[in-house]
Amino acid sequence: MSVPQLTLRAARNLHLAAQGLLVKPRRRSKPADVIAAIDRMSLLQIDTINIVARSPYLVLFSRLGHFPQTWLDDALLNGDLMEYWAHEACFLPRKDFSLIRHRMLNPEKMGWKYRPEWMVEHAEEIEKLLVHIENNGPVRSADFEHPRKGSSGWWEWKPHKKHLEGLFTAGKVMVIERRNFQRVYDLTSRVMPHWNDDLHLIQQQDAELQMLENSARSLGIFRPEWLADYYRLKKISLKPLLTQWQDKGSAIPVSVEGIGEMWLHSDLFPLLTKAEQNTLRATHTAVLSPFDPVVWDRKRAEVLFNFSYRLECYTPAEKRRYGYFVLPLLHQGEIVGRVDAKMHRKSAVLEIISLYLEDGVKPNQSLVKGLHTAFTDFAHWQGATQIRLGNIPALFASSWGEDWEINPENA
Repeated sequence: MSVPQLTLRAARNLHLAAQGLLVKPRRRSKPADVIAAIDRMSLLQIDTINIVARSPYLVLFSRLGHFPQTWLDDALLNGDLMEYWAHEACFLPRKDFSLIRHRMLNPEKMGWKYRPEWMVEHAEEIEKLLVHIENNGPVRSADFEHPRKGSSGWWEWKPHKKHLEGLFTAGKVMVIERRNFQRVYDLTSRVMPHWNDDLHLIQQQDAELQMLENSARSLGIFRPEWLADYYRLKKISLKPLLTQWQDKGSAIPVSVEGIGEMWLHSDLFPLLTKAEQNTLRATHTAVLSPFDPVVWDRKRAEVLFNFSYRLECYTPAEKRRYGYFVLPLLHQGEIVGRVDAKMHRKSAVLEIISLYLEDGVKPNQSLVKGLHTAFTDFAHWQGATQIRLGNIPALFASSWGEDWEINPENA
């Protein structure tokens, strides 16, 4: 069987199809779409920076369009999702508890995420905390931040946050909801009453094989070295696994212009003919999170999209090249630029501080119109009534003016 030959554009579009970013949503989203989108990506990375929308909500918005952010909160509260260390801190389907349980049972292997010496040193206090949760119900770390007047005992413990984070990494407690994006913890035994490690535990090797399968499916088209990063796996032997996948029809090799050999997951086989004919079209324009699966592996984004990205929020202001929290811009299958933006919630204004196009990107009318619509939708979803423009390319400035009002009926 001959190896399919694909253009770079076709490979990009296959990846975007796997991620749910190839075309703009054709209908209004429903609560179940949140679960479906996360299942499609396998993981939804969590980040708390709130200069615009928080990352997990933005990743979903890029795929679903306008949706109430409470839908993600509800999915966690209702038990459809869970939190744990996957790529980094992530939401993932609750059904995947079995895939990461082995990590919980070996927290010492989790690096900086778990400090055994802390847990031993404070074992008595931690045991009291577990008893408190068992007797009194779920807690937040914020419940411990300020001693209550005249109180004593557990309310006055200062290291509560580290205790809870250690218990979370060790799988003794789980996050059952978020209140104002603060974690609420309950005992794992209460969250997962039917789980029994002796009966249900999947051994690490088998769990990691499933993680790699998830990674391949969510990437859609991939180089072997991209797979392990998705769940932060180490020491993975991929060559025999790829041979096995090929033998059973789970993936096939393809040749991609400018990249060479890649692999295509079977979920995308129905799109292969269009991809080979270079007729698979990308129509979506979207603002992406820096923690979107499409760009979170910076090396992969550079190879596949020729997009070099660095998050600069931890860089001193005078050393930043683009801005504090810069968002990649997707337009019809290409990452065409990046935008430094800030949401002013009190005044309901989305500020476009700076807009940068990638080298070689020509700002034609399709791009001007696509980004105008994407920014309008993005702002409206966050409750903005106006977009204020700063440093943007001349063609955009002449087309858009200084700012524009958002009409909810047209957004």
